[in-house]
Amino acid sequence: MTPHRRLAPLALLSILAIAGCAKSTVNPPAPIVLLDILPARNREYTEWVQKALDRFTQETGIVVKRLPAPASPDEQFVLTRELLEGAATTPDVYIIDAIWPGMLVEHLLDLRPRLGAEADGLFPALVANNVVQGRLLAMPYHANVGILFFRTDLLREYGYASPPRTWPELEAMAAAIQKGERAKGHEDFWGYVWQGAPYEGLTCNALEWQASSGGGRIVEDDGTISVNNPRAIAAWSRAAAWIGAISPPEVAGYREGEAQDAFRAGHAAFMRAWPSNYSPNQDAGSPVRGRFDITFVPGGAKGHAMVLGENALAVSRYSRHTDEAIALVKYLSRRDVQLGRARLTSLPPTIPDLYDDPEVVAANPYYTPLKKVFLGGALSRPSSVTGHKYTQVSRAYFRAVHSVLTRQQPPAAAAAALEREIVWITGFPAAPAAAR
Repeated sequence: MTPHRRLAPLALLSILAIAGCAKSTVNPPAPIVLLDILPARNREYTEWVQKALDRFTQETGIVVKRLPAPASPDEQFVLTRELLEGAATTPDVYIIDAIWPGMLVEHLLDLRPRLGAEADGLFPALVANNVVQGRLLAMPYHANVGILFFRTDLLREYGYASPPRTWPELEAMAAAIQKGERAKGHEDFWGYVWQGAPYEGLTCNALEWQASSGGGRIVEDDGTISVNNPRAIAAWSRAAAWIGAISPPEVAGYREGEAQDAFRAGHAAFMRAWPSNYSPNQDAGSPVRGRFDITFVPGGAKGHAMVLGENALAVSRYSRHTDEAIALVKYLSRRDVQLGRARLTSLPPTIPDLYDDPEVVAANPYYTPLKKVFLGGALSRPSSVTGHKYTQVSRAYFRAVHSVLTRQQPPAAAAAALEREIVWITGFPAAPAAAR
């Protein structure tokens, strides 16, 4: 699942309709349940969503109650899958992670017949990520994508007019800034921090290296496995060479939190992360407040490749309140509702023109470059094509890449072994030798 705990709000919504002003003393409505994993410390979102749900009730007479959900991404998916596989009639609406649609396809309604017009107004890449077997399984709710954070003050100091556009440029800038900062006595300064621990975050990073270099998307949309090729191997090798050079040796154990801590403390020039990392770096007391910006993750021979990490609203096929569930999805996707959220919280909206609203931009200045990122190369992980097997595929992938980063396996051997493992997991064919 999306690795940015961070602001990745998986939520489970249970909805029940109540009739206008009529009062019934027979079979009173069951409690309305919203199971939401967004961290409680995100006070702005917590306050906004409750007010938004209250307004929804005022408009429609449909009540929604929120409850806490598990904090662990793994526990969130297990709970969701167990509820759906058990044909639970509630929750009715689920906020799902970017990699879940293909794994839950048989349990979710196709929203295109009822919400197709609304979907057409959202970022196309976000919508496409939720289409499986031609069905729109969820409506994008929270836009998220891999981005590069960079220190604007250090780029100016060391004579760089713009952030790096390619991986070689990143390496050169990171090395030069790191050398200069260490010469000042900042011995724990590093050029580039990222997520190198063996978990889903490494799948995101490595897929960006690999895809931007023309090495494929792990498994292509046609089911062809694309990991054992010279471009993928070269991309992994390049990243392994960063460790101990422009990235700390400990980066092979970094998740989002460790990378964020290093960047926020002023110990790194560049960081690969998610939009949710923006606000913590701008907090009062942050050493880098006002001294950083964001841009595309560097590109390679095939341009930029930034992995999607969105969350979306899906309706259970077992819901007994389908009309009410769809009404809530439509409401939360609405322009005015997203506009209010964007003005008050740091969760990026899914409607492109909201990134041009003056109040939204004033509250979130980084939305201007972020819009370009969403329009300029967002990349889905191969979860739709692999379906239920995605978790196994991703685990095999990040373990193989991690073995390269930690020098446990030569890159070519790791790629060959990974290809065999994914063939075994999925039954899909490897790319023909001539295509490698």
